Amino acid sequence: MSKKNRHIDLSHTIENGLITYKGLPAPIICDYLSREASKEFYSKGTAFQIGKIEMVSNTGTYLDCPFHRYENGKDLSEVLLNKLAGLNATVVTVPYSKTLEISEIHFKKHRIKNHAVLIHTGWDKYWKTDTYFENHPYLTEAAANYLKEQGALLVGIDSYNIDNTSRKSRPVHSILLKHDILIVEHLCNLEQLPRQGFKFSAIPPKIKGMGTFPVRAFAKIR
Repeated sequence: MSKKNRHIDLSHTIENGLITYKGLPAPIICDYLSREASKEFYSKGTAFQIGKIEMVSNTGTYLDCPFHRYENGKDLSEVLLNKLAGLNATVVTVPYSKTLEISEIHFKKHRIKNHAVLIHTGWDKYWKTDTYFENHPYLTEAAANYLKEQGALLVGIDSYNIDNTSRKSRPVHSILLKHDILIVEHLCNLEQLPRQGFKFSAIPPKIKGMGTFPVRAFAKIR
């Protein structure tokens, strides 16, 4: 008898007041219609809650598509499901304790072509702390070019940003998104994954005119 597939959640929980990106507002999550208030509309013993959320799109674990960087790039409504769901995936482990700068050298011995490349640095241990926002792991421009040349479908990282935020330029976003290579930032739990032999999914809502949105990212291990 074959083993059942196992799913591993790679997403942070979005909750009221969560700060994901320093300088951007936290989400406000509340009732639009509370259970108590709903009782007047239904028969005795029946109540519903309708929630309300106000947030910027860069909240929690989120996906960037080309429109995030390029005005004429594909927005969330135009990204096909075969770029978001059931992707063959590879984990590349580069501990932040060894280096914060992730170069093309770190990807040389890994399967890249037609894969989601998930970069495990361990930085997610600092989630919801001040440390998370500063001196975080990031990819170099040369690394982004290598991933593009090798045919990556998607690149994810468990860090604050895939680019070096101590500078104003964003070469990694620019290179990957220009070539329709999706980005997922603020992943977590990557240490629970095998190096390869699993499927990765990160699916946002189908929204017109938006280039970034939270996802429920997960791995399906055979």
